[in-house]
This record gives sequence, C-alpha cells and structure tokens, in this order.
Amino acid sequence: MAHCSISTIKSCFASQLLTSTTTSTQSKVAFRPVATAKLNSSSSSSAATTPISLIRNEPVFAAPAPIIHPLLEDMGKDSYEEAIAALGKLLSENGELGPVAAARIDEITAELKTVDGSVSSSESIERLKTGFIHFKKEKYEQNPALYGELAKGQSPKFMVFACSDSRVCPSHVLDFQPGEAFVVRNIANMVPAYDKTKYSGVGAAIEYGVLHLKVQEIVVIGHSACGGIKGLMSFPFDGTTSTDFIEDWVKICLPAKAKINAQHGETPFGDKCVLCEKEAVNVSLGNLLSYPFVREGLVNKTLALKGGYYDFIKGSFELWGLEFGLSPSLSV
Repeated sequence: MAHCSISTIKSCFASQLLTSTTTSTQSKVAFRPVATAKLNSSSSSSAATTPISLIRNEPVFAAPAPIIHPLLEDMGKDSYEEAIAALGKLLSENGELGPVAAARIDEITAELKTVDGSVSSSESIERLKTGFIHFKKEKYEQNPALYGELAKGQSPKFMVFACSDSRVCPSHVLDFQPGEAFVVRNIANMVPAYDKTKYSGVGAAIEYGVLHLKVQEIVVIGHSACGGIKGLMSFPFDGTTSTDFIEDWVKICLPAKAKINAQHGETPFGDKCVLCEKEAVNVSLGNLLSYPFVREGLVNKTLALKGGYYDFIKGSFELWGLEFGLSPSLSV
C-alpha cells in the first residue's frame, strides 16, 4: 500500500525573547523554547498494535436514556391505508363526530400523499423501528455492564473528526464501541483554525473533548472519493459562489489545494483529488495547533494528534502522527 506523502509542519508558538545586558565586560542573550511540530510517516492497518483499554472509569457526563416515541411502535403495525380506513370506520360508527372529524381525515390523507398521488409507505419508519429493535436485542441487552457504565457518564479515549459521507462512518470502519470515541462529522472532515466568532461549533466540540472529556487522541480521518475535496479542487474561489455554505466551508483547506496544484500541476484531476484528500488532513492537524488547550495538552504529553485515510475502494487504512515538542532553551 502506498503511503501518502507527508510534509513537515513547523510552527512556532512561543515567541523568542531577546534580552541583552550590556556591561563593560559581557553581554547575555537568552532564548525561550520554540515549539515545533512535524508529521511522521504513515502506517498501514497491517501494522501490529497493542490492545488498549478504551473505557476509563471516570465518568464525566451523565446523559438520560434514549426514548422511542410510542408513535413509532404504532405506525409500524399497520399501513397508512389501514389507518385511514380505521378512521373512516370510526367516523361512520360515531355520527356525532361530525364534519370536523371528516375534515381532519381528509387533511391527514392529503398529508400522506406523495407527489405522484400515491399513498406513501411506512418503510422508512419501519426501518428505524426494526433497526432499534435489533440494536436493543443484539447489543444493548447483551452488554448490560457496558451500558450500565455508560449510563453514569462518558470518558472516551478518542476524539475523531470524520466526513459526513454515509460510506465512512468511523464507528463502523474502526469498530468503535459506545463510549470509545467522541465524534465530530462534517463536510470533508475539516478542522478550522481557532476562531471564537466563526465555526464555533467545531471549536466548542474541541474544547469539550479536550478540557472536559479529557480525550487522549485526536484523529482526523480523510477518505477516498470525497465530494467535499472534489468541490475544494473544483471551485474557482474568484469571488463568485454557487453554494450557500459549501464553498465557504471547504476553503478552510485552501492551503492543501494550493500545495497540490503547485507540486502536481500536470497530474490528472482525479489523482490530484486523491492527493488533496490526504493533504487536507495535514492542514486540519496544523489548524488544531492553533487551539491553546490543544497545544497545552501536547506539551504536557496528555494529548496526541493523528491523521488517517480510509480508502473504501481498496479497503485500506493509513495512519500517521504529528510530533510536537519544545526545543531546549539556549543561553549565550
């Protein structure tokens, strides 16, 4: 499996302090430590790993148990046609219900009509119902200890940024169990730079994950055939827009587009998109360094950053890390 090409991210967040004391005999210069970050090489899913415990015993936030509205139970038993027929029968047997009830039946019937005039089916509701029943019987009821602990709170080891693409659910791809990963999904799995007035939803998630849930790893996962990256590589960004939100969002990773176009200008468009899918992950990793609480976690060795790439066409997964540290101080 081919590894993605990784550029070195060097970022200086601790400004250098120069002090000089001039006397008749000496001068002294002192430098503060300089923070640097670089990406190490990727590793494939075939690399040996040591199993680790993913559920800690320090619950942070207790959430109420999920509730399924009784309507879902009822609507799955009969078709819409049977429901309307039952209402009609009730009306005929109880004449005192009068025209108000009849008008209501007509209103309900109209709401259940689809564009082509046929009565809509309950397949989507039935799918949700059977999906939950399967989950409850096969997972929830089979793991009382796990769900008992989760009822007390969550304390995930991982925070994962993944794409909203329906084909790349990280819990499915990486076999995360409930409680293992705090997940943020958006278009093209992008992480914007720290900004308290823009993209605050992402900032709030990072702050909560790092400061409150105390996650130990932040993983940004790109993927093959990403529509968001294709848009990034296609949009002209010349002042004109064809979307309400997408163009403004994906330009978060414009540095990745610029790098790929500069280094692979003659490469076919599809191949450049693949390269950008991975480079955009590196841009997001760099943007994570702009969050002060992320940097603090890296310096204190309580947090680590990793990039990943899932190729669902080939069935492969790549993982690489970002090394961050302070250089020793220097005195002259």
